[in-house]
Amino acid sequence: MADRIQEIVTQLPGLTSVSDVCKLADRSLARGDAAFVADLGTALTGAYGAGTGGIWQYRSVLEHLLRLLATTPGYGNVAQALRLISAAEIADRNLGRCAASLLASSHPAEELALAFDGKKASEELRACLVHELVLRGVGVTEIPGIARWATSPHWRHHRLGWLPLALSDVEGQPDLPSYSADGYSYSMPYGPWEDRGEAVVAGVHPPSVEETTTETVAKGIGSAVANWAEESNGLIEARVFELVEPLEAERVPSLLPALGLQCLKGAREETGLSVAACPPDEAWRLLFAAASTGGAYNSGTYGAYGRLAAWQSLAQLSGAAEGDPAEAVETRARACAWYCFSADTPWFEQVAWDIGLAALSPDRRRLAVLAATDTD
Repeated sequence: MADRIQEIVTQLPGLTSVSDVCKLADRSLARGDAAFVADLGTALTGAYGAGTGGIWQYRSVLEHLLRLLATTPGYGNVAQALRLISAAEIADRNLGRCAASLLASSHPAEELALAFDGKKASEELRACLVHELVLRGVGVTEIPGIARWATSPHWRHHRLGWLPLALSDVEGQPDLPSYSADGYSYSMPYGPWEDRGEAVVAGVHPPSVEETTTETVAKGIGSAVANWAEESNGLIEARVFELVEPLEAERVPSLLPALGLQCLKGAREETGLSVAACPPDEAWRLLFAAASTGGAYNSGTYGAYGRLAAWQSLAQLSGAAEGDPAEAVETRARACAWYCFSADTPWFEQVAWDIGLAALSPDRRRLAVLAATDTD
């Protein structure tokens, strides 16, 4: 098989289709030869994974090999997937995010504990695996091997170390993609634009407000949808307003049109904007979906980092103090009044990726808004 692998490595740049290579891997795994699949991926990574920008043939084959090993049940497939990931991560530091999501979706946590044994996986892959499992309701602190790593203090400096090791009430049971060797599917909780609440007309006498948006806060609010703008065609509007006097939560819908939001310019009178109260759980669900599954032309940040981004947006929208733990952020979020809004305006693409969220602080004197849209 070593000669066959070398032949594939040599011929790969000249292929106009990689389907035969993928089929060969499929047959090998069906025969129980997971090692060949990992060997092939490792050899291709050594030849094309760095310094060339990654030819499309390599990217396509590697993606298939990784999905094949990571989504096929069996302890041996986990072991070979980890071997391939370790080799490919050198060329793609974000590979662990995708790989962890694939593995957690298809293997029991007891098998995935192998990743926490010795040096079989990077710290990044381990961190992502922990939170991909948490998202699936796994008690990671009860799984020997995983628990020792997840509860140890040495990795708390990691960005994901801030996240709780169990799902909070506000997270509920997150919607997660279904994976196979050929791709994935998921449900989108937003867009296209439709009436989700009551039609709104701006109040005759809007209360006095002052915009207090800073670059840092705007970036934090938009954390969950940042990938839409950075990797697709998305637009984001994230703003914060301070009110001179406390605002009754019921007046938020009529205040939105008076804030000068770019996303609401051109809304038709009485029918262009609809607003509905929503619980923070719904807000988190929208934010998580946007972060983890991405927009029109990207795959998002996957579960672990999608979870982090959703919490970051929730924290900034609710006005939580910097450095607050997740428990304090959730308490603050539940004390806010939340609204979802939709708008028939030129700003919103109205294809399949539209989000409008507003959060009124517990003291009713701070209103934060996030709007996002993307298109193919």
